[in-house]
Amino acid sequence: MRLNSLSFKSSSRTTKKRVGRGIGSGFGKTSGRGHKGQHSRSGGYHKVGFEGGQMPLVRRLPKRGFKSRLVKPHVLTTGFLNKLHNAEINIEFLHANNIVNKKVKSVKIILNGKLEKPISISSKILFTKGAKKMIQDSGGNFFE
Repeated sequence: MRLNSLSFKSSSRTTKKRVGRGIGSGFGKTSGRGHKGQHSRSGGYHKVGFEGGQMPLVRRLPKRGFKSRLVKPHVLTTGFLNKLHNAEINIEFLHANNIVNKKVKSVKIILNGKLEKPISISSKILFTKGAKKMIQDSGGNFFE
């Protein structure tokens, strides 16, 4: 097989519609545009969202900002907790030591790395199942 011997399958390409070539073609007279109306005339189309002169929906709706209610927690790893010198970890401690931004409302601990020392975690801090198991296995606990 050679590139110059390749050819298209006859059914893969449709023939161009030849409009205005008599009534026998099926596209004669009105050329498939129907009778009268905006779409039958040349230049008879309008932009997307045009509603015939009525004030468009996009312009009727108020323009206001959007603030997502979905709050994603800041993520800390179990390996990172080894670097912290405090045995009790809560959000106030993380804010005070600039570990998380002051605007952060929730923190989540995920399992990534070993935890070598026992730590106590505030009940307000979220954690995954694996992280909870590792904290308990290292001798840590959870407090209010």
